[in-house]
Amino acid sequence: MNGFLPISRKEMRERNIEQLDFVFVTGDAYVDHPSFAPAIISRILESYGYTVGIIAQPDWKDDSSIAKLGEPKLAFLVSAGNMDSMVNHYTVSKKRRGRDSYTPGGVIGKRPDYATVVYCNLIRHTYKKTPILIGGIEASLRRLAHYDYWSNKLKRSILMDSGADILMYGMGEHSIVELAEALAAGIPVSDITYVDGTVYRTNNLESVYDYIELPDFESLKEDKLKYAESFYVQYCNTDAFSGKRLVEPYANKQYVVQNPPSKPLTVQEMDDVYALPYMRTYHPSYEKQGGIPAIEEVKFSLISNRGCYGGCSFCAITFHQGRMIQTRSHESLLEEAKLITGQKGFKGYIHDVGGPTANFYHKACKKQEKFGVCPNKQCLFPEPCKNLIVDHSRYLALLRKLRKLPGVKKVFIRSGIRFDYMLYDKDDTFFRELCEHHVSGQLKVAPEHVSDRVLSKMGKPSNSVYKKFAGKYARINKKLGKNQFLVPYLMSSHPGSDLVAAVELAEHIRDIGYMPEQVQDFYPTPSTISTVMYYTGVDPRTMKPVYVPKNPHEKAMQRALIQYRNPDNYDLVKEALIKAGRRDLIGFEKHCLIKPRKINKKRKQEKRHGV
Repeated sequence: MNGFLPISRKEMRERNIEQLDFVFVTGDAYVDHPSFAPAIISRILESYGYTVGIIAQPDWKDDSSIAKLGEPKLAFLVSAGNMDSMVNHYTVSKKRRGRDSYTPGGVIGKRPDYATVVYCNLIRHTYKKTPILIGGIEASLRRLAHYDYWSNKLKRSILMDSGADILMYGMGEHSIVELAEALAAGIPVSDITYVDGTVYRTNNLESVYDYIELPDFESLKEDKLKYAESFYVQYCNTDAFSGKRLVEPYANKQYVVQNPPSKPLTVQEMDDVYALPYMRTYHPSYEKQGGIPAIEEVKFSLISNRGCYGGCSFCAITFHQGRMIQTRSHESLLEEAKLITGQKGFKGYIHDVGGPTANFYHKACKKQEKFGVCPNKQCLFPEPCKNLIVDHSRYLALLRKLRKLPGVKKVFIRSGIRFDYMLYDKDDTFFRELCEHHVSGQLKVAPEHVSDRVLSKMGKPSNSVYKKFAGKYARINKKLGKNQFLVPYLMSSHPGSDLVAAVELAEHIRDIGYMPEQVQDFYPTPSTISTVMYYTGVDPRTMKPVYVPKNPHEKAMQRALIQYRNPDNYDLVKEALIKAGRRDLIGFEKHCLIKPRKINKKRKQEKRHGV
């Protein structure tokens, strides 16, 4: 049956459903679009014959809000939403955000902090024994002990605090089907301990085999270096082919067991997921409240791939989607594009064709197809692997087909382009066609910094690589007769960045004549290498000390240096330059960042007399 999934008893009756198999509780409003994980998981379950209802953004202060669809036959599914609830709520300075794009009208405050835990506890107040399965980005990245920036402490696995029975990490398509089949067959949830891509609690390890035992939680709290070592073991076991089972002990002989990751989806499986009967918009009940702002970013975009082998230290994709690239066929993407061209409001522009990294449209090397990714080696960092396949031809062929579709005026690429990977391609055809057809005046790229000391901690290529890319981009655009610019994403206060490095970045901005409107201050989110550096002061890959800017005033100075032309930042920039020993950048010469402030005669006299 097509249409939105039921969100009320009335809609259940309209579908002749007396009791749902699954009730999905989510921190986002209900958007039935394949860019929203609850929609994917629910539609997959529906395709296997299960009934699913949605409770979106329940009132966590009211127990009855969780009972509006009744008790499910098989389980509650719980997700905080498309974002970690704390990132959704707070800026890096821990100030409350003023907008939530996943809520009707963008209103803030419709979900609780640590939403997964709160929702699970809410369910348990009413339904003592009904199985609870948790997933989504919040649960996935908090599946084992993790540093929580907002409370500034190490937290235990979210399974322990939520009281959920099973946690699904990663994208979850394989896991949810296997779990549903087991529950439907009458297997007690406590006995479902064998599903890849899941985490569960147990009181003994008698039936757990072939595992790596991590340090116990109490020792992790006492010793940050132990946590760094433990995290790196986790990081090296995120691949579905080589990843081992991990066990994290807790007090009172309790254990959290992480099974190996689920296998990546095949092309056919990816195609099947995106061919499900999504309504491709938000539930009509939100219309009067202003709709859901987040849909605007994705409704005319195509997801062509998943996973990323870029290896950026501050990114959690490795922990969630994995490093193995999964792609859809051209046929699948063209069919979806045809749907998009027929949607209300489409004006001829496909906004994006990509994923975490748009131009990763095949596996990094042939070896991965059989053996998976290398546990202790990156594909691109610090240098590209000799086995790396650099080839844009399949992605380029897709873009050409999309450009030819009736009704399509332009196909943009707005998700991340990996510029170093583009440089390694000996064939410039993709580079040229990118500039000619897929850029809207400016191309956003992410060099993040210019100091090689900082870039090495970020897992990014050296600054010389970006300079080479920028030069080539300028030459190709000039040859095409196009006046198009690069907009570099830059980050302040990343581990490894001191004031000297921050000044180096400011000088680069001066040299290219760029004035960033926004600056991304490093945000320590759960389960990234950079966050571990921030918390422990060491790089978990080498266990060597790393300078970490934590003082709010120093962080403010680093941010101000990137926007040194802003008059409001003058005092911070001047202080930073003096502390960095760079008074030579205060003056009237061309290379200077700021000028000395003029002091009028009256003020000089006042100072002389101590006024």
